[in-house]
Amino acid sequence: MTELLDWLFARQRFGVRPGLERVHALLQALGRPQDSFRTVLIGGTNGKGSTAATLAAVLSAGGERTGLFTSPHLTRFSERFVVAGQELPTTQVMETLGRVRPLAELHEASFFEVVTALGCLLFAEAGVRTAVMEVGLGGRLDATNALEPVLSVVTNVGLDHTAILGDTVQAIAAEKAGILRPGRPALTGAAPELWPVLERQGADLWAAGRELIWDTRPLGWEGHEVELQTPAGNLTFRTPLLGRHGAANAALAAAAALRLGVAPGAVRQGAAAVHWPGRLERLPWRGGGVLLDGAHNPDGARALAQAMMDLGTGPLPLIFGAAEDKDLEGVAAALRPLASRVILTRAVLSPRAAEPGRLARLFPDTAVTLTETPREALEALPPGAQALACGSLYLVGELRPLLLGEAEEERERWQ
Repeated sequence: MTELLDWLFARQRFGVRPGLERVHALLQALGRPQDSFRTVLIGGTNGKGSTAATLAAVLSAGGERTGLFTSPHLTRFSERFVVAGQELPTTQVMETLGRVRPLAELHEASFFEVVTALGCLLFAEAGVRTAVMEVGLGGRLDATNALEPVLSVVTNVGLDHTAILGDTVQAIAAEKAGILRPGRPALTGAAPELWPVLERQGADLWAAGRELIWDTRPLGWEGHEVELQTPAGNLTFRTPLLGRHGAANAALAAAAALRLGVAPGAVRQGAAAVHWPGRLERLPWRGGGVLLDGAHNPDGARALAQAMMDLGTGPLPLIFGAAEDKDLEGVAAALRPLASRVILTRAVLSPRAAEPGRLARLFPDTAVTLTETPREALEALPPGAQALACGSLYLVGELRPLLLGEAEEERERWQ
């Protein structure tokens, strides 16, 4: 198992290799496992994971054997592959990866192409009826776009990965729109000025604020009640997802489920049961607690700030670490009002992580503590403190097992 994961994780160093030729060839060599199930693609800049997790939970509640493919994982590689609400056993994932490896090497598949093909094979062999697949980077040239979706979702569009996807929201929207299919159902929460870009694909698009209308009632730390109106029917349901953005993601997932023919009762049941770790997740720590969130770009940081304001937390100690290729000033600008003090650190396993000392300039008017590891950052918290930790999903992935007393990831993380 160790040798297989070493081989796979080493492929991360080849970087992002846009294009569908290799993954098409790999899937063909594997017998086209994706043809045995329906696919729903979930793309967008932020909120893909929580939208995908909610939709998968709803489909499962409706009696559908459902697969959920997400990325990146937080702590365990097998987190990426969930069937009927349960993470697949590591032994099963590794045995299947062992069969994929020689074909992946033959076709020179990248890390994410291997992982996507692996997910398809795992889902096919597990008898999945519908697979909810979270798109990786962009959409048009992402490996998941080698599948043919019965429905696609673009949650939203913001400035992220601009070196690859383009430096305007219109350019990025065009890349995200690549997962839409002519004449097939699609939904989006993107801003109205981007609807024309998405509609160029010819999909049957329902947009938030046009065909999709929702109102939310905050329930504090219990989540939200959502009143949803769609051409497929109206529905009131509850979600434990925190923040207005969490409620919006749940609304998109519920609308997608109604469009797929899921009964309202199953939508309510599944939406209420969803759990999405590391995103506004509270965990205890030495008489206090840490609120984890994966906010890593300006839009995500602003959504987090709004959620904290709505929850009435007031300024908290902030544990912060981020990748050096992000819009760090934009993220920090949204987070500064949340911080009573800042503990800077880095995800040790992420070569992209910025050195803590280089982040200090982002918080000029706040007391700053520099630490070299997530463990040191937690140790720097005052006893009994309630704190916030964010800036990178890789950082969250290293903090979370420390808070839970679980085994930690052991390999470098690029994707």
